[in-house]
Amino acid sequence: MAHPTVQSPIRIIIVGGGIGGLSAAYTLGRAGHHVTVLETASTFNEDLGAGLQLSCNVTRLLIRWGLGHKLKELAVVPQELCLRRYKNGELIGWVKWGDKMEKDYGSPYYHIHRADLHNILIDLARPYITLRMNSKVTNVDPWAPSVTLQSGETISADVIIGADGVKSRLRDIVVGGPDRAKPTGDSAYRALIPTDLMMKDPELKQLVDRGSSTIWMGHNRHMVGYCLVSCEEAVQYRDASSFREDNDNVRPGDCDVMRDDYKEFEPRVARLLKLVPETFIWSLMDHEPLDTWNHPSGKLTLLGDACHPMLPYRAQGGAMAVEDAAVLGHLFTKITSPRQIPSFLKAYEQIRKPRATETQLASRKIQKIFHHSDGPEQEARDASMRHGMEVALSELRGECVTDDCEGNSNLWADRVLCRAQFEYDADEVVMKWWAENGDAVLKGGVLEYSML
Repeated sequence: MAHPTVQSPIRIIIVGGGIGGLSAAYTLGRAGHHVTVLETASTFNEDLGAGLQLSCNVTRLLIRWGLGHKLKELAVVPQELCLRRYKNGELIGWVKWGDKMEKDYGSPYYHIHRADLHNILIDLARPYITLRMNSKVTNVDPWAPSVTLQSGETISADVIIGADGVKSRLRDIVVGGPDRAKPTGDSAYRALIPTDLMMKDPELKQLVDRGSSTIWMGHNRHMVGYCLVSCEEAVQYRDASSFREDNDNVRPGDCDVMRDDYKEFEPRVARLLKLVPETFIWSLMDHEPLDTWNHPSGKLTLLGDACHPMLPYRAQGGAMAVEDAAVLGHLFTKITSPRQIPSFLKAYEQIRKPRATETQLASRKIQKIFHHSDGPEQEARDASMRHGMEVALSELRGECVTDDCEGNSNLWADRVLCRAQFEYDADEVVMKWWAENGDAVLKGGVLEYSML
């Protein structure tokens, strides 16, 4: 797909140099706009965040951006998803991944270390942008528009994009006051386990050899594990448990407390957690969908976690931010005057908000599915997942399968949901939208449009 460039570039400030901010910087800078990225940190932390799942809907964009070879070098292709009962490790749900994901949805599914993805996005965007580190924004004038840095410097632009994460200051400006995310009652541990230690245990070795992504589901807590390649010897296990804490800062955790939280899980889990050298905790915060992503000035918008923070259960937070960036960048190849910016931002919101909101709510739903107490709801969930597993195994045996498992408790077995999530092509969506609405946008108005 060709990358068009604009004839009349505009000045764009992006506040935040995370995955979404850098992706937007690349798509907008590549289009020919003058892009400045303002990042508060003096250096990027390569350790924080650990693993990230890159589903088909985001890898197709990254590959289109020329990063396919980097993904093959730095990422792992998970071969299967296993959902297990916490007490005895019984396999409750299963779906085949591996090359089947690319066959079914048109692009591969990867696991990657967040720092590796961040680094390749920096390298990708840098030729097209100005990246300013240690540039904390302390004030925003959305009408000018301009930002003021902690140093006292004021920077003006034609449009400002808030990509400053779940604690976004720019979201407060868009909604007109403080708008903090709320604690879910869940907290999460993150840890990397050296695979050379796992390989010494025959049962743990199977997790590595099979290339499994495994979820153990229990009462008010679950545990997720998958392989990463960036450290070669590392496997990440992310655990969610009910700490009822409001502290949303990432902080060191106590490994002994973590192990005690999972003492009722099957023996393999105990042996895994015994291998954890250190862990970090962060409280999972949630946010109701916003009424709008755009400031009334028409010169300030939001992107990624700043406007639709995702709980991690659907593994779509990064994907949604990259999709936002792709749509924004593609739209802004068509702008011919700064006067059109308000209309283009309305178009961006109309295209993206329904999908991001739906994904946000789906992620919230999985929290409950994974955390059922033993009883009727858990039994119904397990029965649903077992059915999805039988359908997947039938397909693996070469049988003709017509059951889409719509509504299955294993959302990755629900083919209707997976097609909607993983076949999404942000560029194609923009082209379709523009064919129907582009003339109205260029004239300064946006037609009502319902995404199909």
